[in-house]
Amino acid sequence: MAVAELTPAYTTTDVSKSKLSYVSSSSRLSYHRRLSFQHLSRPTVRCSVTSNKIQAPVGVDPKPKPDCYGVFCLTYDLKAEDETKSWKKMINVAVSGAAGMIANHLLFKLASGEVFGPDQPIALKLLGSERSFGALEGVAMELEDSLYPLLREVSIGIDPYEVFQDAEWALLIGAKPRGPGMERADLLDINGQIFAEQGKALNAVASPNVKVMVVGNPCNTNALICMKNAPKIPPKNFHALTRLDENRAKCQLALKAGVFYDKVSNVTIWGNHSTTQVPDFLNAKIHGIPVTEVIRDRKWLEEEFTQVVQTRGGVLIKKWGRSSAASTAVSIVDAIRSLVTPTPEGDWFSTGVYTNGNPYGIAEGIVFSMPCRSKGDGDYELVKDVIFDDYLWKRIKKSEDELLAEKKCVAHLTGEGIAVCDLPGDTMLPGEM
Repeated sequence: MAVAELTPAYTTTDVSKSKLSYVSSSSRLSYHRRLSFQHLSRPTVRCSVTSNKIQAPVGVDPKPKPDCYGVFCLTYDLKAEDETKSWKKMINVAVSGAAGMIANHLLFKLASGEVFGPDQPIALKLLGSERSFGALEGVAMELEDSLYPLLREVSIGIDPYEVFQDAEWALLIGAKPRGPGMERADLLDINGQIFAEQGKALNAVASPNVKVMVVGNPCNTNALICMKNAPKIPPKNFHALTRLDENRAKCQLALKAGVFYDKVSNVTIWGNHSTTQVPDFLNAKIHGIPVTEVIRDRKWLEEEFTQVVQTRGGVLIKKWGRSSAASTAVSIVDAIRSLVTPTPEGDWFSTGVYTNGNPYGIAEGIVFSMPCRSKGDGDYELVKDVIFDDYLWKRIKKSEDELLAEKKCVAHLTGEGIAVCDLPGDTMLPGEM
């Protein structure tokens, strides 16, 4: 364990020798697999934050909080009357891979109120690794400097059993990328171990009704692994992110029809977040009219549209030199908002969820992207009024076969026996590399 006394003001430090550039003199830094500040004494700090919707209480004595970062150790406990009048109860949001590019875009959206609303205080619990811990400190410093009035607490660490404590939302972004020569089965095993451990941690310390959004690839099977290792949490609470695929499909349909994105609705991504995913144009609508009646080029819909959506990430990498980060963060925001705001009448959204009890005839026991609606309470229901044709069903079954094969490949991580890997083909998305 390293313990250091720090000077009372901002100082210039050699970053090669110190992992922290600022802390007050009344604090002692203790680092052992996590960052912890404990303030020994500090005079009362008075401040006010005013907006047209939110009033932060003034002159409340701050209380030290363990495992917090910097100024967030001095956040104020809201008086009961103030909380009742102008604030909702604070929610705890855990984010893994918090030092990465996707999180770098996402965290500031969460802190601003864009995701959960302008009257929703939030505590961010950021999970990183020993290797990324310095960057994680930098992220926390930027959150400090952004002065978000809704951001009441920030904690950072590398132990999921500590970071996930009381989490009500867990956004699991961090995953190992696929390296040169690595088989997809190897990626499933390596990342599967990460998500098995995180599932166990969520099961042990998170809120029993925590909502879990898995982003790290292969996200469908990672979500299944995480869910199987968290038996106390309802299986319905686990999601695999396919919203970026839905957004890409909406974009392509809008471009083809010559309309703006908001005129496109009822778009479903079926299946796996891989190149077997099925962008559903059969049930999609433009201006409330079936897409097949607006875009009458069936060949384009079956071939070019589907391929463009499936391979969009690879094209972006060639242009941009890296995988999508900002658009992925936006899609995470969209996915959460679809669960915390009522779905517009007649519309739906895509998310990868557990198939048990589904009305479509899709194999049970896997996490499969399907159309859902929500009342805005964090829960969802599967949409029943969808139609299938031979083209759509054949492709759905192909994605189902792939996910069933992936499930067998990680049986040792889900408590279902010995793993047998016989994947039907390499359908890796470019972002996995």
